[in-house]
Amino acid sequence: MSSAVVSVVLAGGGTAGHVNPLLAVADEVRRREPGARVLALGTTTGLEAELVPARGYELRPIPRVPLPRRPSPDLLRLPGRLAAAVRAAEDAIDEIDAQAVIGFGGYVATPAYLAARRKDVPIVIHEQNARPGLANRLGARWAVRVGLTFPGTPLRGGVLTGLPLRQAIAALVQEREADAAGVRARAAAELGLDPALPTLVVTGGSSGALNVNRAVQGAAAQVLAAGAQVLHLTGKGKSDEVREAVAGLDGSRYQVREYLEQMELAYAVADLVVCRSGAGSVAEHAALGIPAVYVPLPIGNGEQRLNAAPLVAAGGGLLVDDADLTPDWVSTNVPTLLADRERLGVMAKAARSAGTSDGAARVVDLVEQAVRSAGTDTTEVRS
Repeated sequence: MSSAVVSVVLAGGGTAGHVNPLLAVADEVRRREPGARVLALGTTTGLEAELVPARGYELRPIPRVPLPRRPSPDLLRLPGRLAAAVRAAEDAIDEIDAQAVIGFGGYVATPAYLAARRKDVPIVIHEQNARPGLANRLGARWAVRVGLTFPGTPLRGGVLTGLPLRQAIAALVQEREADAAGVRARAAAELGLDPALPTLVVTGGSSGALNVNRAVQGAAAQVLAAGAQVLHLTGKGKSDEVREAVAGLDGSRYQVREYLEQMELAYAVADLVVCRSGAGSVAEHAALGIPAVYVPLPIGNGEQRLNAAPLVAAGGGLLVDDADLTPDWVSTNVPTLLADRERLGVMAKAARSAGTSDGAARVVDLVEQAVRSAGTDTTEVRS
C-alpha cells in the first residue's frame, strides 16, 4: 500500500501547546501532498477555533469532554457527552475517508481515539510533555505510532521526534543558521533594541508569571549595570507593577511589554531567557540554541520540571525552583552569566545539541509508516 498521506483527521485543542504542534503537522502533510484533505477536530471555545481556520484548515467542532479526575457531577454527564463527541469524530473520519487520526492530547483527543478505534483507522499520537496527559495515556494503548517531545516519556512504543515547531520558529531556525548576525540585527531594529548588547528576555507566557516578574524587576539595576539590556514580557495585565519598579532606570535598555505576538523576534535577539518550562518553550529554545533559566510552575503535576530536565542535564540551561528565584538570586547569577560570552556560547551549543528542528517531519514520517502498515500487521510496532 502507498504511504502517501492524502487524508487525515487531527485532534488536539484547548491550549497553544496542543494547537501549535497540530498546525505544524498539518503544514507538513500539505507540504508533502498539496492536495491532502486535512480536517481538524476542536471545540468552539478553544484556541483552535481561531487558529485553525486562520491557517486555512477546516475545523469540525465536537463537544468538549473533560475527563474528571475525581467523583463529581461531571462524571455522571460523561457517558452522554462522550458518546456525542465520538459520533462527531466518526462523522469527520467518514467525511474524508481518513487514512489516519493524529492526536495531540487535550479534550478532543479522547473521542477521536475512540472513534478511530471503532473505525479501525490507524492512530498516531504526539505527546508534548515529559509527563503525558490522560487522553494520550489512553490513546497510546491503541496507537500504531507514538511520537515524543522528550526522552523518557512513559508511553509504550514511543519514539523521540521532538516537538513539531510552529511555522515562525521553524523559519527562524533556518534563518539563524544562514545569517544569525543579520537576523539579530533586523529583529533588534524592529524591537528598538541594540544588537550589540547582551540581551535578557524575560517571559511567563501570555498570562505572565508574577514571581518571575518580581524577581527580575527587583534585580533590574544590577542587570543593567552589567551592560546588558532587557526585554521583559510581563503577561497581560501585569505590566504596571514592573513599569513602576523600573521607572528610574534607562528605559531604552529595559523594555517592558505585556506581550509580544511575534515571539520569534525576541528569540532572535536573546542571549539568555528567564521563563517557565512549558514544553513549547523548552523545545523551541533547544531548537534555536538559546540558553535559559527555567523556573518550573510550582503547581500542577510536576511536568514542567521534567520537561526541562534533559536540556538542563545537557548543559543548555539552569533549573531554579520558583521559591528560590528571588531578586537576590537574579542579581547574583544573571549579570555574571550575561557577561560571560564564552559560557553562554557553550550553553547555546549544548541546548542546540539537545534539540530537534524537524519534529513535524518526524511525526509525519510516523503517519506515513502507520498508513503503510494499515491492512497488514499493525501490532508489529507495539512489541
